[in-house]
Amino acid sequence: MKKIIVTIPAGDRHREYLEKIGAGCEFFYTSPAAVTEDILRTADIIIGNVAPKLLTCAQGLQWLQLNSAGSDNYCAPGILRPGVLLTNATGAYGLAISEYMVGMSFLLQNRFYQYYGNQMARRWKDQGPVTSVWDSTALVVGLGDIGGEYAKRMKALGSYTIGVRRTAGEKPEYLDELYTTESLDQLLPRADFVALSLPNSPSTRHIMDERRLRLMKPGAYLINVGRGNAIHTEALLKVLEEGLLGGCGVDVTDPEPLPENHPLWAAPRMVITPHISGQYHLSETFERIVRIAGENLEKFLDGRTEEMRNLVDFETGYRRR
Repeated sequence: MKKIIVTIPAGDRHREYLEKIGAGCEFFYTSPAAVTEDILRTADIIIGNVAPKLLTCAQGLQWLQLNSAGSDNYCAPGILRPGVLLTNATGAYGLAISEYMVGMSFLLQNRFYQYYGNQMARRWKDQGPVTSVWDSTALVVGLGDIGGEYAKRMKALGSYTIGVRRTAGEKPEYLDELYTTESLDQLLPRADFVALSLPNSPSTRHIMDERRLRLMKPGAYLINVGRGNAIHTEALLKVLEEGLLGGCGVDVTDPEPLPENHPLWAAPRMVITPHISGQYHLSETFERIVRIAGENLEKFLDGRTEEMRNLVDFETGYRRR
């Protein structure tokens, strides 16, 4: 009998769904904060995130299903034993985060954040010209579920969409052009919106350094929902203070959480949210996570592990293709 540790906040309906698929298995429900080494020593399967440092004691673990799309913290050597399967929740967050990104795009270009500041100060003031998504160019860097869903929405709103991905592949219909990361320098000057939805890896750290930030079109907007270290924070402060960018909206920062006294809080044309675009704020996100876990549980128990969704390549930190 396999023991399945579930750390996501599964309600009665979700438990019934998982237990029907895993008939004959023993389920133990807890929370990430309540997980102990003793619990993990008994686990054959874990559904939900667990502090990576605790997983070294899970010697019987065969498969870990994350409730996050990012999996880089679990790919480091020594966290999971060789042979343990790792799957993430890619496909669950595209709806919520892409709509956040579209909302951030409108907020920046229409200066809504400035008008809200005026409202708080009871100041009746025209903030000047705005731009439009229609007839703009959106450069989407990172074309997983999140980046792809954002590109679809921007194209539907009349934007010319350009995608950048790590490896070459067939261009999806929601993109007008598709390139690999090597072409990023040539693409940045063309874009009115630059949207980052990248995982944490050596190749993505500071991918937007000062040189690349200065390659952006004057007045363009930068949005980041992937990892805070994709943008060099000090360089971003510099170009914002110089007035190069039309605005920047981020749901992730470097460092994170952003300290109270950090100068990024007061940077001009800067909008910051505390890593909330995903999580479970949209109930459908959690429903999708449960469905991914259930589908993968069925395939795992049937021995069809190669058919499981979102199997992670430990060397790259990305989904296997």
